[in-house]
Parts: sequence; structure tokens; C-alpha cells
Amino acid sequence: MRLGQYTTTDDAQPWVGATTSDGEVVNLAEAGAETGIAIPRATSDLLEQWNWQRKVELAVEYAQETGTGRYDATDLDQHAPVRDPGKVVCVGLNYRDHAEEGDNPIPDEPVLFSKFPTTVTGPDGTITWDPDLTEKVDYEAELVVVVGEEARRVDEDEALDHVAGYMVGNDVSARDLQHGDGQWVRGKSLDSFAPTGPELVTTDEVDDPHDLEIYAAVNGERLQDSSTSNFIFGVDELVSFCSQAFTLEPGDLIFTGTPPGVGVYREPPVLLEEGDEVTIGIEGLGELTNDCAYL
Repeated sequence: MRLGQYTTTDDAQPWVGATTSDGEVVNLAEAGAETGIAIPRATSDLLEQWNWQRKVELAVEYAQETGTGRYDATDLDQHAPVRDPGKVVCVGLNYRDHAEEGDNPIPDEPVLFSKFPTTVTGPDGTITWDPDLTEKVDYEAELVVVVGEEARRVDEDEALDHVAGYMVGNDVSARDLQHGDGQWVRGKSLDSFAPTGPELVTTDEVDDPHDLEIYAAVNGERLQDSSTSNFIFGVDELVSFCSQAFTLEPGDLIFTGTPPGVGVYREPPVLLEEGDEVTIGIEGLGELTNDCAYL
């Protein structure tokens, strides 16, 4: 299934919706209420519920039979599929050739950092920054893991059982802040610096997260073009590794690293400017497009 967050012009708050095969979106809370199934509006709250997949299936079945809660996708505004993650965990240098392009040593274990939840924005959202604060804003195409079940000290062979699904992500980075600070949090955590979407694609629809084409294009020019088969550490390793140190909770996000071709290491560098359009795509998950603007 494919889950997202949506609003109509009449909605005060987004609601979680499921995309159907005919391109419509089912408002799960609305359809669920008619069947006596309580489905929350927030995706992270949904993922916390027991047997949430079956509840979604029942709501969608009812909507398709009765028309309740069905909307044309073109009539909706789309938001980040998980708008309020408790944690946004990021992995640095998880593609060997990306580590090499920056003259960084190949890590022996995952390199972790974080982005603040206020970085999250969605499809067609605007990436914004103050040009007086940073002059070197960069794109990073990434596969994003969405945690579906609490994970604490889980083994690698059990780790994927704790994953709800996957999204497309862009780990936007202020390189001058990132490299100048000596640690990465500020340069990675400007508001709007974690676009995600367009939907959360559940694990049953992704045959192998370690064999997906991944790319980034700026103003239509493809600048990153790789595959998640080039991961140094797989999703199972990352989830297990993180869970040894801290508890992963439903709705938490893990950005799994970016392939080579980022702007700062190109000759000449290709850094984002006001008016640019960035598209990140991952095979089977869709494309995520955002424009850029100065504050």
C-alpha cells in the first residue's frame, strides 16, 4: 500500500490517505469511521496501532464499495507522508564511491548524525534558506526508511520486521555550515532541509530495498545516478545498529546515505540557488520534486 498525508481546501489538518490502483485517495479516518474502525489522522499515530495494515485494508475496501472518503488525487494538496517524526536519523558515507569522491575513509561501521524534525517538508514544498547564513546548499538523493514497530537491541535478521516502508528523501545540506562547524547537525537541520515523499510505500511493495535505482536532477539535469545495491551498510544493518544505541519508534525516519554526484564535489561545484528545482527519484517509490527560494 501507499500512504500519504493530504488536505482538501476545507481541511484544517492533514489526514492519512491510501492511494488506490485507479489513482484515487481514500481518507482512512473518514472511511474507517463508517465501519467502526478508529484510524488516526497522523501517519505516525496509525503506525503505532495494533494490526494497522488490516485496518487500512478494511477502510479502503469499504471506500471502494460505497464511495465514502474517496477523493480525486488532483483535488488534494499533498504533504510529507510522516509530518511529525520523533527522530530523523541520518547515515553518512554509506556509498563507497561517495566517500571516495570526498576523500573520506570508508567507514567500518555506520556514521550517524541527525536532522531536527522541523526539517521535514513534503512533495512540492519549498526548500528555503537565508543566503546570509549559508551560501553552499547542496542536494542529496536518499532512500528513507520509516520505522513501523518499536526497535530496541534488535538483531539484523529481525530488523526488517520493524520497518513499515520506504520513501524518497533529499538530505539537503548547507556545506559551509556542515564543514565549518566540525559536526553536521546545524548544516543539516535548517527548516525545510528534509523533503520526503511522495508516499510511504509499504515493505510488501518493495521486493528488495538494496536493489533500487536512485537519482537526483537539478533543473532537469541528472547529477546523481546510482543504485542502492551500492550501499556499504544495508537497511537491516542500519536498523539493528541504531537500535543498539537508542529506541526506534513508529514514524521515526532513517535517511540511508547518498550516492556520488553531490554538488559540492563536482567540477565545477553545482550548488543550489533561488529558483532551482530539485527532483529525487527512486525506482518503485516515485519522484519527489521541490523548488528553492531564499528567505
